[in-house]
Amino acid sequence: MASVLARIDAHAQHTDGDRTRPPADDASQGAATGPAALTALVSCFGLSAFEREVVLLAAAAELDPTTGPRCAAASGDPARTHPTFSLALAALTEPHWSALTPVAPLRHWRLVELDDETRLTSCRLRLDERILHFLLGSPYLDARLHGLLRRTTAPADLPPSYERAARRVAAALAGGGPYAPLRVELVGGDLRSRADIAAVAAHGSGLGLYALAAADLPTDPAERDRLARLWQREAVLLPAALLVEVDELDREQAVAMDAFVASAGVPLVVSSLDPRPSARPRGERVSVPALDAEEQLGVWADAFRDVPALSEHDLRELVEQFSLPPHLVRSVGAAVAGELSGGELAGGNGSDAAGLAWRAGLAEARTGMDELGRRIEPDASWDDLVLAERQLRILREIVAHVRQRATVYQEWGFEATLRRGLGVTALFAGGSGTGKTLAAEVMARELGLDLFVIDLSQVVSKYIGETEKNLRRVFDAAERGGALLLFDEADALFGKRSEVKDSHDRYANLEVSYLLMRMEAYRGLAVLTTNMKQALDTAFLRRIRFVVDFPFPGEAERAEIWRRVLPARAPTKGIDPAQLARLTVAGGSIRNIALSGAFLAAEEGGRLQMRHMLEAARTEYLKLDRSLTPSEVDGWV
Repeated sequence: MASVLARIDAHAQHTDGDRTRPPADDASQGAATGPAALTALVSCFGLSAFEREVVLLAAAAELDPTTGPRCAAASGDPARTHPTFSLALAALTEPHWSALTPVAPLRHWRLVELDDETRLTSCRLRLDERILHFLLGSPYLDARLHGLLRRTTAPADLPPSYERAARRVAAALAGGGPYAPLRVELVGGDLRSRADIAAVAAHGSGLGLYALAAADLPTDPAERDRLARLWQREAVLLPAALLVEVDELDREQAVAMDAFVASAGVPLVVSSLDPRPSARPRGERVSVPALDAEEQLGVWADAFRDVPALSEHDLRELVEQFSLPPHLVRSVGAAVAGELSGGELAGGNGSDAAGLAWRAGLAEARTGMDELGRRIEPDASWDDLVLAERQLRILREIVAHVRQRATVYQEWGFEATLRRGLGVTALFAGGSGTGKTLAAEVMARELGLDLFVIDLSQVVSKYIGETEKNLRRVFDAAERGGALLLFDEADALFGKRSEVKDSHDRYANLEVSYLLMRMEAYRGLAVLTTNMKQALDTAFLRRIRFVVDFPFPGEAERAEIWRRVLPARAPTKGIDPAQLARLTVAGGSIRNIALSGAFLAAEEGGRLQMRHMLEAARTEYLKLDRSLTPSEVDGWV
């Protein structure tokens, strides 16, 4: 700055005879002679010798209190105690008018600002605050970007396949290309895994990484251009790469994102679940790889290194059940280690540790599922089911297929020979209230899984392609923990396959095929329920591994349901399950009648009697559009 102020003084004294040749000791003789920050600024933004001195003059106005009087003396105006472009053109080295234009580096990159752009040469010239702090060695993210961008740090380590993906991203950021310089598209996996891979790639390239949600990009072109230039300046000053995270975007947001990405001239990664169609070049595409069993085992083992009570067998069971990304596995490990005391860790309480790990895995896996389906806490046991032995045997066989997957598929090698259709699928057919949901609840409890009921009538959409999108969201979310998925009202999607007469018929068949394909590939248990098995196409039925019929209960089964539904602690008087069993209703209605009768008795303050059941039965029959017959209630009261 001293040499620049000396030129201002010389101009004031009219002693500068040749401003095209600086003095021998002037720092402007070469960029390499200046401070490192100034050298970087000149190099990165392509500043001329004159533009460099303009920056130094504006910096001097902030740092040297003598600059004001010197500028006033040089301009011949005592009131003009600040730098101006007219003063710079008159006093500094190799002046050129083009430096004042909005497209030249000084104003394009907002290195300097004008107090009043209508008075281009005479208004005050200020150095942008961010540039001033950069020259003084205090780097930080521009305050105008706070709240819009967030810093993303690289994890300590990644699985080998993620490391390979990160190296590909780093190579793309470093190499660029003529059509998509310094740009890469990262697809697949979950949001955090993509961010971890991008952060490791940026760190390996000597860059920081900041993330920006694509939905936050301005749709106004002028605002978006200002943001793009502000970030590009930051990317150079920090230096850093940008991660643009894409979620569901409307058309206007998608257009804004495409324009922003296309204008980027600095390292940029577009993160999305799926590749986005665009006419603009997106650079190299890198997919987040699926971790194989051994990689997953390594992630779990590393996350539980502070929990030695867990054996390799325990870890393999967790790997078989859960398909969590590494960051969630680390969360599970931290949660278990925090719950176990130091004594338990040292004592090797493996059963407690395995149970805690399982429950923590379920808690992480169910994230995002609650908005897609109704979760039922599985409390029912085999004793709660009133079914014939044939149905119970099939249900237990289904449980065995889920529980022994690792042994049969991996250890015995069936996965390599069969290759596809390894998912456990079942169809529960029967009338409403015959125990289909209860059976699913029993199996979920037996397997230690969450039970999610998905209403297919809500998933199916009249818009082409939307049903598959909804089903994909369900299966992708459920894959994390292998939850038991119960697709209710399968008749909304399944039916006799008609001839393809128009595009809607063809897409309806595609929707069914997509559901069955995902069910067959699903690592958990997927169950369909229907009230009309006869309406299902036999071609679809052949692709389902188990079919369980839930018949309408006979009188003996209904009596047994009545005995089980009435708690032993309930005060009763004259309740006869054999008489109650004459009501021709399924188990769901039996539970409703028993509960309503109990509330009627409680309201009276007496014991539960047959007259309360009679009143409750009348209410239930009205709901079913039926009437009680004399033979059903003969002798009740």
